[in-house]
Amino acid sequence: MDYTQQVQQAVERRNGGEPEFLQAVTEVLESVKPVIERHKEYQDAAILERITEPERQIMFRVPWQDDKGDIQVNRGFRVQFNSAIGPYKGGLRFHPTVYLGIVKFLGFEQVFKNALTTLPLGGGKGGCDFDPKGKSDNEVMRFCQSFMTELQRHIGQDTDVPAGDIGVGGREIGYMYGQYKRLNNEFTGILTGKGLKWGGSLVRTEATGYGLTYIVEEMLKDTGSAIEGKTVAMSGSGNVAIYAVEKVHQLGGKVVTLSDSSGWIHDPEGIKLDLVQDIKEVKRGRIKEYADEVKSATYTEVGSGANVWSVPCDIAMPNATQNELNGDDAKTLIKNDVKAVGEGANMPCTPEAVEAFIEAKTLFSPAKAANAGGVATSGLEMSQNSMRMSWTFEETDAKLKGIMQSIHVQCKEAAEEYGCPGNYVAGANIAGFIKVADSMLAQGLV
Repeated sequence: MDYTQQVQQAVERRNGGEPEFLQAVTEVLESVKPVIERHKEYQDAAILERITEPERQIMFRVPWQDDKGDIQVNRGFRVQFNSAIGPYKGGLRFHPTVYLGIVKFLGFEQVFKNALTTLPLGGGKGGCDFDPKGKSDNEVMRFCQSFMTELQRHIGQDTDVPAGDIGVGGREIGYMYGQYKRLNNEFTGILTGKGLKWGGSLVRTEATGYGLTYIVEEMLKDTGSAIEGKTVAMSGSGNVAIYAVEKVHQLGGKVVTLSDSSGWIHDPEGIKLDLVQDIKEVKRGRIKEYADEVKSATYTEVGSGANVWSVPCDIAMPNATQNELNGDDAKTLIKNDVKAVGEGANMPCTPEAVEAFIEAKTLFSPAKAANAGGVATSGLEMSQNSMRMSWTFEETDAKLKGIMQSIHVQCKEAAEEYGCPGNYVAGANIAGFIKVADSMLAQGLV
């Protein structure tokens, strides 16, 4: 048994019942085997054992009162995974499915994603099993204030800077920031994703969707192609999907599918973005309402057999949640001659799907590269906060595009150097790992 296998077994023994975390660790350990073989110093310093164990895991009670006067109790988390190259950085997820294993998986992925951005950011993640859906603004405010009352003990602009994720948008960030400011008596860049009038950055809202589209465009350029004229299938209809649609349209592509937890729509004439934004961002409605208003669109409920990946497309962008695109879905896409796949959500493709894309030599950008635009622009927001200034939309978008182009180059070159050209999964893992591992070596046994 080699060193990486020994580490894998140890991680499995210590983290049983956390399949998402183990899935993420397995992918990274398999990718970095050739790096470990070439650099014995990583094994001597037990880098793999240390990099797969969070520096700190925090769990806490979140009591709050609903509009009926009843007391509710949720469980909050913050996993501060690795700070070798900068303060912990990663979002907060509010969703009923949140538990420690999900947060650890997201935090572990964030370590390597942040390393790829070229910015000095460590990796962390947090959240709560609270569901903001169906809650009034006052209930969300009371919950967020209770959540931040505990979280504020563990974060700081040079220690840990959270952001949003699923279930955490501008409303939630605002309530949490207000409570942090009240408790600490300071106006600092402690959270990213803030409102533009109080420290936020232009392009942050659009960043993940834009960044995803930029990196897919870069992959296609390597083959002499482009998004222009291509048909794109997407899942999701939240922030990532909405702004990926916007950027795809700007680059001349056509998006034909979107989804939410209830079902999905197919509009062969192209998704009408303004209508989706009205339904999702203004009315907070369901994607089914799109088909009610657009004659060319059809709606299919979850569980009806087919899904968005059954629609023939040139490009696929899974933007909803982890493990939403399985091996059979990948085979369907490959059969329909998909050219490129970019992960907008965190680990939305199962290991079987990823393997299928790689074997078919389909251009495939994993989440830690493809959806790094969000955290990259969060890092730009931190820079603007520190300098007490704001950049224009065009300046920030240009910086974001440059970062995504750099990520593409890092992944491509690392894959080529370690004998797997064209494998962006291995390239992303290797490039991110080496940056973090070298920093850990330099800082000694801590």
